[in-house]
Amino acid sequence: MDFDHVWESVADVPGWLTEGQARFLWDAVLRLEPGATVLEIGSHQGRSTVILGHAARAVGARVIAVDAFVDGRLFGGASTRERFEANIATAGLTDVVELVVGYSTKLRPGWDRSFDLLYVDGKHDYWTVRDDLRWSERLPAGGTVLVHDAFSSLGVTLGLLRTLATSSDLAYAGRTGSLARLRRGRPALTDRLRALGGLPWWVRNLVVKVLLRLHLRPVAHALGHRGPADPF
Repeated sequence: MDFDHVWESVADVPGWLTEGQARFLWDAVLRLEPGATVLEIGSHQGRSTVILGHAARAVGARVIAVDAFVDGRLFGGASTRERFEANIATAGLTDVVELVVGYSTKLRPGWDRSFDLLYVDGKHDYWTVRDDLRWSERLPAGGTVLVHDAFSSLGVTLGLLRTLATSSDLAYAGRTGSLARLRRGRPALTDRLRALGGLPWWVRNLVVKVLLRLHLRPVAHALGHRGPADPF
């Protein structure tokens, strides 16, 4: 399946991944070598996992999806896991995608399996993001880290910027919307400064979120936002 068909296939799978971001994931996986592994932190109902899985199949790679499926209104617990597994089965990816149920922060210290690309879209608080970015320490040199909601969530943005400001082996390489791309390698000063370039867009997104909660959608539209959902 090509990207357009895969994207069409996840149209009814709930999630906060845009077409441009999905193509970003798709292209990153297609650059991997046969036998490579993608690690996804936070899978929800599998919208991004299906994209990663089909791309992985195309190059002879595989995907490990890590999610705790926490109970609650936002996450859905067991019912979300059931939908995830059903969506993976419907996509015909049960032989490509392996589900590991658990908290990423608890799994990381004892993890002993290699992977070649990391996609982070887990819990969005500052402390979890900081910990999830530490999974990058297990990537090979030059390996890619993709972070969703990098410039649309207070916790994710602060955790990401703090990590990039102090890390000696993680460099910012760009973004599409709120999906940021990092690489495993020593950052230059320009890499650290480039990450700050997303701050104005992040501030705008926070303002839009406040406007939406105040039911001031016309004002949010004036800032270029469309639709009832938060910017991502």
